[in-house]
Order: sequence, then C-alpha cells, then structure tokens
Amino acid sequence: MNVLRVSDVGLACLESFFKPFGLNVISVPTQVAIPGSHWGDEEAGLIRHNLYARDDTPVHSVFHEACHWLLMSPERRDALHTNAGGSMAEENAVCYLQIVLSEHLDVMGKARMLQDMDAWGYSFRLGSAQKWFEQDADDAREFLLANAFVNQFDLHIP
Repeated sequence: MNVLRVSDVGLACLESFFKPFGLNVISVPTQVAIPGSHWGDEEAGLIRHNLYARDDTPVHSVFHEACHWLLMSPERRDALHTNAGGSMAEENAVCYLQIVLSEHLDVMGKARMLQDMDAWGYSFRLGSAQKWFEQDADDAREFLLANAFVNQFDLHIP
C-alpha cells in the first residue's frame, strides 16, 4: 500500500512536530513489536506520554494516535496504555484533527493525509475522507472547538 511512512519523512521530523505538545515520539527497531500498538503490525502505539513508531509505520497512524493523545485529559494520558478509548465523537474529532494538523507538516499536507486515510481504509459515510471532512464533520468540529487542547494552542478549525 502506497502511504507515506516514517522512513519517508524521518522520525526526527515527527519528534520535533509533537514535542511542543508534550508528546514523546520514540523509535522502535524494524521487526520489533511496537509497544502500545492497539492494532499491531506497523501501527503506532501509545503508552502514557510516549508514542512509538517504526520506519514502516504510516505517518497517518502516528498522527491518528497523537491526536487521540492530544484530546485526552491529563488523567487519561497518565493511565494510557495501548487503547486510547474514547467516544465515537472523540474518534471523529481525532480524524478531523489529524487532517488539520497534517497541513502544518510540509512533508505531509492535507491532500496526502486524505489520500492515505482512504488508501488505508478509514471508512466514512460519504465514501472518502475528503467528502467527510468537507461535508459531514460538523460533530467533529464542535467536539474540537469545545476541547481544551484546541483552545490552548489556538488552532484554526475550519
């Protein structure tokens, strides 16, 4: 599957992107199971304040797990191990936020994030991540606008 992977952008790029938020991005050697990965294989993992990824981890997976972490309360972060949990509204907000944040990473961008989400099999009622983002994500935007993270960093939520 042709999606952007950590090896394409470099782990340092992702480390510096998420470090200001307080999230540590940690490299895992190839062929080693990713700690805290809910889905296994090459999917990113979360344990407390650490996000784990390998060179073969898709960048969209790093963003998805990071966005779960960003939207959690400090108490949830402190107890976090593998399963981010959360409501369906939060899951939608995570997907929306990963698209918004991808615009701030030059090597990714919104168009590539949407393409990779579709290629990976994210499913949306309207058939594509882009259609969902543009036409059916009011609940995700409302969730984000009410979230302390978004307000703290003054993110523009279209």
